[in-house]
Formats: sequence, C-alpha cells, structure tokens
Amino acid sequence: MTSERTERFDVIVIGAGAAGMMCAMTAGARGRRVLLLDHANEAGKKILISGGGRCNFTNIHCRAENFISQNRHFCKSALARYTSDDFLQLLTKHRITWHEKTLGQLFCDNSAKDVVAMLLAECRAANVDVRLAHNVTDISRADTYRVASDKGDFAAPSLVLATGGLSIPKMGATDFTHRIARKFGLTLSDVRPGLVPLKVGSDDLELMQPLSGVATECIARHGKTSFREAMLLTHRGLSGPAILQISSYWREGETISLDLLPDTDAAAFLMEAKKAGQKAKPGNVLGRVLPARLATALAARELPDRPIGEIADRDLMRLGNQLNGWQVKPSGSEGYAKAEVTLGGVDTKHLSSQTMEAKDLSGLFLIGEAVDVTGWLGGYNFQWAWASGHAAGMAA
Repeated sequence: MTSERTERFDVIVIGAGAAGMMCAMTAGARGRRVLLLDHANEAGKKILISGGGRCNFTNIHCRAENFISQNRHFCKSALARYTSDDFLQLLTKHRITWHEKTLGQLFCDNSAKDVVAMLLAECRAANVDVRLAHNVTDISRADTYRVASDKGDFAAPSLVLATGGLSIPKMGATDFTHRIARKFGLTLSDVRPGLVPLKVGSDDLELMQPLSGVATECIARHGKTSFREAMLLTHRGLSGPAILQISSYWREGETISLDLLPDTDAAAFLMEAKKAGQKAKPGNVLGRVLPARLATALAARELPDRPIGEIADRDLMRLGNQLNGWQVKPSGSEGYAKAEVTLGGVDTKHLSSQTMEAKDLSGLFLIGEAVDVTGWLGGYNFQWAWASGHAAGMAA
C-alpha cells in the first residue's frame, strides 16, 4: 500500500462533516499538520440541508439526558468541555447571527452555508489540508496509520474516523466508519434508523391517508418517555417532531400512545357537550379542539352519524379515552432514507470519553454520529458533533 509518494501528516481526519471539520480545525490550531479527506465533492453536505437550510446548529438546553446510548454517561465529558456557548462564541467571531425557536433550538438567521463557510475558514486559518472527492480504498496500521485513496496514499500517527452513520444515503451516507471499526476489532451496538417517520398498518392507514398533511399538537409516549410537539399525518403513517422524537425509543412490534388533546379530558369534554343538549354532530364538536378534518374522520370512524345528544355515554367515553390515549402499533419505520440520524454505532466501551480515542488502539479516534451517542431532535446531534470533534481535536 505504501510507496515513496506517500504523504505524511500528524493527523488524518476522514469525513468533512460537522464533527470532522471541528476536529480538523481544532487539531490544526494546536499546530498539528492535518489532512481532512472526504469522498464527496463538497464539505458539510448534511449541514447545508439541516434546519430547512438554516442549520439548527445547537440547543441551549443540551445535557446528557437528551442523548440515547448504551452508556448514558459517556457523552458528559465532551459535552461539558465544549458547550453550546462555545459554539455561539465561534459564530460571533464570524459575525453569524442566529435566533431561537421553540424548546431552545438555535438556527442561523441567514443560511446553513454560513456555518460551513465558517468551519472551512477555521480550517484554512489552522492550515488544514482539505481534499475532497477522495475515495478511501484501504486503511491499515503498522507503525502508523496508512490510508490509501484513489488519488494518493497518506500516513499519520493519528487517524480520526468521522464519516457519520447510515441516514440519508442519497447524501452520500455509508457504513464506512462502522466497517473500519470492525476491521480494527471494535464492536457496534445495535444500529437502526432514528428520528424517522413511522408507517402504520391497514386499519390506521385507512384513516390517515385521506388526512395526509394534517398536523396537530400531541403528546407521543413510549414507556416512560414522552414528547409534546406537533404530529403530522402522512399517506404512509405518522411524522412530525413528536413522532420523530419517539421513534428513537420505539422498536419493531411495539406500540406508541398518542394524546391528541394534551390539555383536555376528551371524555369529559364530549359528555359536557351532550349534557348541554347540543344538536351538533360529534365531528363538529371535536372540531373546536382538533383540526376539522381529523375531528370529522375520528368521529365518523367511532360513532354513529347522529347529533351528540343522541349518542350513548359509553360510546362518547370510548372515543374520549382514545383521543387521550390512541394506541398505535407502527408496522415499521421509513428507514435510513428518511431517518435524520443513525441510532447506535461504535460501542463506547472501546473509547475514552475524554478524548474519543480507542482504548486499545493508540492514535485511532472515532467521533460524531458513527459512535453510539444519538441526540434528540432540535440541535442536539450537532452539539455532539462539535463536542466530540473538539475532544478528539484536542488529543489527536
């Protein structure tokens, strides 16, 4: 694999995404000679499409409880040493303005392109050698790490794998880091799509398909975990922030619960309407507290087509209880094509939580989405990219 033409560096970072660029610029700023490689022809492709093009780059409420991992403590060290405030200082340095949306989510005022330009500017300032459109064909380790590509061979005592997970393959996502980790004897925790829309079976689908595009606030629950955000009905099932959040906790064959009226006792509401002697149809009554199309469809599915005053109490109670605890058993998820993240990854038992270096492989670092640390929707995964990239960049 090696030849006289092998170029030598102090650090090679593979993957020019959020974590990889942060790592490269951090290591370069320490005076390390850094090579940043990526198979894509453009850096930060996932950054560019995030947040509707405005990049939900962090969350001000970021803490370990917002992450999923077999070791829920692993992320604490990196997150504590590179915080959302640290990233905001970087934005300020580059005069990038931002705003807060709901639940502590921070977005660029202008464009996600500003974040990519900032990271590349920091890489240039740190003399990072950025080479795009390089396909890595082999990685080996002897006295140093050696990387072969279709455009030349490289070597360095420190190698950082930052190529992300399997989500959104049309953006170039691959299992590259997972494969290399296995090659070096590192194991993976259960890998599956996360923050992903859910498909439903025939009974629920019959209701949902005609309502595709209807959104409503709900509380989505799975076990003891719950999220209160918007839910979106689709032609294949369920999406929207509440569903994406709960999807990361759901497993095949399990049921989720949806409270469509979080602040209302739905059964009491319907009974009160009946006692008031109202002649309106149940769908019209529910339309006061739910989107009209959804209210009409649910009432039509569960109740006879009569004025609410003529409907049996038990039927109204049954519908009310369903509205506050609709049990849905998804038939599956939309998979990696629609998943925002990859759950699971390289098992954290192999890594130092302070440096992200493999415990038994000196000089090998793994960061970002490829590691078994996955954040909630809302900027948490970007903060993990910045934090884990910074931790490795300070040590590589």
